[in-house]
Amino acid sequence: MKGFAMNRDQIEGGLRNLRGRGRSALGAVGGRARPQAEGAYEQIAGVAQSTYGRIRDRADSLHREGRDFAEEARGRGRALRDEAYSRGEGYRREVSRRGRALARRADENKAMTLALAAAGAFGLGWLLGRSR
Repeated sequence: MKGFAMNRDQIEGGLRNLRGRGRSALGAVGGRARPQAEGAYEQIAGVAQSTYGRIRDRADSLHREGRDFAEEARGRGRALRDEAYSRGEGYRREVSRRGRALARRADENKAMTLALAAAGAFGLGWLLGRSR
């Protein structure tokens, strides 16, 4: 369970509200309008100060949550970047290895490579050159 903590404005506002209530009650009991009005003013001021304290607490809480969220997002982003870099390096090595293997095969079988290249060029020319 989350602890209940109040900041200075909440405490002072609550006390001011209570003082205002007391003053208002004493004014009402004594039939005096001025203390009653001053008590009502103190109550309103106390509620406003207490509300300000709650809003300030909530703003601080949102700030902390936002900072934590940004830090978590930054960490996840770095992890994704590192994983993508690692995978990219693996793919680059694999492509390089296969390219070298293909170049070796082509070098070992020059006649077949030339025939395949010529057949590919002929087929491409035939497909592109046909009038439709």
